[in-house]
Amino acid sequence: MKVILLKDVKGIGKKDDIVVVKDGYGANFLIPKGLAVSYSNKSLEILDKQKADAAEQVRQDTLKAQEVAKQLEGITLEFEAACGADSKMFGSISTKQIEQELKNKYGIEIDKRKFIDKISVDHLGYTKLHIELYKGVVGIVTIHVSEKR
Repeated sequence: MKVILLKDVKGIGKKDDIVVVKDGYGANFLIPKGLAVSYSNKSLEILDKQKADAAEQVRQDTLKAQEVAKQLEGITLEFEAACGADSKMFGSISTKQIEQELKNKYGIEIDKRKFIDKISVDHLGYTKLHIELYKGVVGIVTIHVSEKR
């Protein structure tokens, strides 16, 4: 029996694969559990349409991420931090603070887990942080930390 897998099935194949399985396994297990559909011209058309829709969604998400990356290029986030006598910062600026600042001032929502640079901003001056906005699209945000007066 030929089936099109709707989900990954261990030992059989990956999602969207067309595989041949024993009749009983396909009819009594895969199809009732929603793991596969019977192979036919109509189901093949539906699979092709789903693949085309997924490719279009990826393309649109990539374009959105590229627009956000362009926005981030022109942004410098300003932070003030308390410092000691030798101009050494107390604490650091976290990715959570950066995320909140981007959201509040510019309306850009970025998940703090998307920051590629796992460094904390713990010194005065300028720091550039890289953010993976989408697969292969990286934005750079500039952080400026000055001494709190």
